[in-house]
Amino acid sequence: MESRHHHGRWSHRRHQLAHLLKPHSHESAQKVDSALESSAEGMRALWLSLAVLGVTALLQAGVVLLSGSVALLGDTVHNAADALTALPLGVAFVLGRRAANRRFTYGYGRAEDLAGIVIVLTIAASAALAAYEAVDRLLHPRDISHPGVVAVAAVVGFLGNEWVARHRIRVGRRIGSAALVADGLHARTDGFTSLAVLVGAGGVALGWQQADPLVGLAITAAILLVLKDAAREVFRRLMDSVDPAVVDAGDAALRAVPGVLSVTELRMRWIGHRLRAEVTVEVDGGLDLRTAHEVAVEAEHALLHTVPRLTAALVHTDPAPGPGARDPHHLLAHHAG
Repeated sequence: MESRHHHGRWSHRRHQLAHLLKPHSHESAQKVDSALESSAEGMRALWLSLAVLGVTALLQAGVVLLSGSVALLGDTVHNAADALTALPLGVAFVLGRRAANRRFTYGYGRAEDLAGIVIVLTIAASAALAAYEAVDRLLHPRDISHPGVVAVAAVVGFLGNEWVARHRIRVGRRIGSAALVADGLHARTDGFTSLAVLVGAGGVALGWQQADPLVGLAITAAILLVLKDAAREVFRRLMDSVDPAVVDAGDAALRAVPGVLSVTELRMRWIGHRLRAEVTVEVDGGLDLRTAHEVAVEAEHALLHTVPRLTAALVHTDPAPGPGARDPHHLLAHHAG
């Protein structure tokens, strides 16, 4: 009894110390407020980048009409597509704010993953269009005019895309949104394709008209590369992939909790840009129900302090098997498959 009392005092002191070092809220309402704030931050990033890329695409479209550059056309289409990907992501962030209900018991965070699929398909469509226009121009050559203006438009495209890429990736990583990070990578590739347009304009200025469609094909290849990276990121999120380092950190935190003898199961999954965890730990089989529950609460508390963007953890305690004791899960044995 004395040892349990000592364990309770020690746990309380550790709890206070942890809050001094890294305070956080246990109130469900405040957790929801935090989730809403991260979605709001994502929305702000989306609308700001939509405005920047929209202006960039409009300026480039005017130069395309003036010059007839197919390389710049490919870059403009890609910029416009990148701007429009803000729409499905915006819908996803709005849906993600809705509270869980009896049908969607985990909420609507998965809408972000669906938006990620739309983004990947948009990138693929822009690659197909850029390739078609470049091949058509190779088969049916046409002169390019005003290469100097095309070069200026290319520089504008690079600057706009690089700014948007940095902003989206930074915010996406801060709030844990794989779709927003994928969108940032998309914008970064657009920036480099804009520089390729600059090379094409230089070739045209030197009298090599085929430089423009050849650069258009190079832009297609660059789009396909970012398509691969974005598809991999979205696929991993759809498959509930979590960084193994995060899982290892959570496992170590659980094992350090007083009363936890071992960690038999630790699973994590993303729901939108937030994490949830399911945990099974072994405790002394002689503990009473209240004390075992205290250990479980301490375990959840340790995970909340250790794992970024974790909003909840369901912790189950198993009694450690004693000599000759029956498996505590024997009733479930015939369900194992």
